Amino acid sequence: MVEIEHLSYAFGRSWALQDVSFRIDPGDFLFLTGPSGAGKTTLLRMLHGSLPVQRGRARVAGFELNTLKRRHIPKLRRHVSVVFQDFKVLPRRTVFANVAIALEVRGMQREQLRRRVRAVLRSLGLEAKQHRPCGELSGGEQQRVAIARAVVVNPDLLLADEPTGNLDARLSARLLDVFRRFHAHGTTVILATHNRQVLESEPQAKIVCLKEGKMVGDNFLKGQSEAEQGL
Repeated sequence: MVEIEHLSYAFGRSWALQDVSFRIDPGDFLFLTGPSGAGKTTLLRMLHGSLPVQRGRARVAGFELNTLKRRHIPKLRRHVSVVFQDFKVLPRRTVFANVAIALEVRGMQREQLRRRVRAVLRSLGLEAKQHRPCGELSGGEQQRVAIARAVVVNPDLLLADEPTGNLDARLSARLLDVFRRFHAHGTTVILATHNRQVLESEPQAKIVCLKEGKMVGDNFLKGQSEAEQGL
């Protein structure tokens, strides 16, 4: 599903990623962790095709990102969904419309679309807000809308960048249940977080840790304190 070999990326003269290599198979659940500025967001943006591969090799959902033409990026994104920290919701559109747009571009029939969107909104506690413009929602609610839009298409690979960052403990637990449910149905998940409780919520997950753009270990939680991990 994801193969990364010696991946590096620089913004100007500053390296955001340096020589990162790992592999995850279809159906895996992986936590990407490390302190702020470790390179987690940069890596997710590369896997989504938002940033080009500068050095190394990356293969995602059968696509070689090194040679992927810009015009073919939409094909990649039919298999890969992402939730970024800035949400990217459409503030003047309703909650329902923001989520439905991901299915409309795929040509789904209207009645099937309605059922799918409402089911996902219900699972994230947003059904009562479905007719509200997203611009009227709180940051945490907008984050859940972005997550609903990502999962409603049943992606092969789901990328999430600090998805619980603006949520309280109850909503965080509910959100993680949504990720687990999609994972149980075969979706591969890469979830970036520096929250230890989130990391411990999925004991069977793989863990990759980044620090200053470099990979410093995997399954690193065992026997290490938060201070040792840099969290």
